[in-house]
Amino acid sequence: MSFLRRYRIVLMNWEYWPFHVVYAPIYAYWFWLCIKARSFFFFSAANPSIANGGFLMERKHQIFELIPAKYYPPTVYCAMGRDIEWLLQMMADRGINFPTIAKPDIGMRGLRVELVQNAESLRRYLQQSPVDFIVQSYIPYEHEVGIFYYRLPGEAQGRISGIVGKNFLAVIGDGQSTIRQLLAKDDRFYLQLPALEAQLAEALDVILPPLETKTLVPYGNHARGAEFLDLSQKNNADLEKSIDAVCRQISGFYFGRLDVKFKTWADLCAGRHFSIVELNGAGSEPTHMYDPKHSIFFAWKEIIRHWKLLYLISKQNKALHGLAYMSWRDGLTMLKQNSVQVKLIN
Repeated sequence: MSFLRRYRIVLMNWEYWPFHVVYAPIYAYWFWLCIKARSFFFFSAANPSIANGGFLMERKHQIFELIPAKYYPPTVYCAMGRDIEWLLQMMADRGINFPTIAKPDIGMRGLRVELVQNAESLRRYLQQSPVDFIVQSYIPYEHEVGIFYYRLPGEAQGRISGIVGKNFLAVIGDGQSTIRQLLAKDDRFYLQLPALEAQLAEALDVILPPLETKTLVPYGNHARGAEFLDLSQKNNADLEKSIDAVCRQISGFYFGRLDVKFKTWADLCAGRHFSIVELNGAGSEPTHMYDPKHSIFFAWKEIIRHWKLLYLISKQNKALHGLAYMSWRDGLTMLKQNSVQVKLIN
């Protein structure tokens, strides 16, 4: 991989900049909110039923336990030390077949998320995983969106503040180029070459027939090459009502992003034929900002807007329900644990 090409791609497209580079110019606003709340960890009150409000170190399997089972894929939690026979039996008990999705129970930015095709691949994932993980039924719906939802405590209905569409990393054959060569032609995909070479190896040397589409990363994660598109303009009263009806059934959930796979847009708006594959809390980003058409200034505006909502929800939950903000000691412990977790799954 050419260092100069990689450097140029990252430099010219802010969506690839490191997290702290993107956020550094607006940290002052975050500190202002902390001063007003008199707590650096006020966000813990945003979603009282989720550990740490869903900011960091929340466990996916515990979040899914809050959601009515009909809204998310059958899921198995696998702690470190379990053997493959136990895991396969638990999957059979829950009707989970291959292919399936495996991902860390405490994850971040798509790290170690994998589509597992068979029992042997799952055995390798189990042996190589340095952390607890979950296994989920793979939802075959071809469409996926992230829907940012919030509800101010005491309000009758929640709102959608942003929708992000996701184009999975896929290439289209021309009958002459290998998959590796097709990837190298696209800047977005070029950045994913090292990870894909490690995962797919010689499979990248296959030449696809003309117009044949090959999806290489079948889930919508920005860090794994998915293109994010701002679909906020598609929000409507039916969709907002359907999503609110679901979220109102999730105890103590007021702020966060739902990653949803669905059959058709009409179905999603009507509240049918969809599945929540991820629910993120206080640490959620308004990921529609990563649409390539948006500037860094748009991103800052959207982050600030959502931070303000997070502050207001936390403040009102504290006032109305007597919730305490996370202590300084617990907050530092959370940050230290997160640092360890990042090192483990990187």
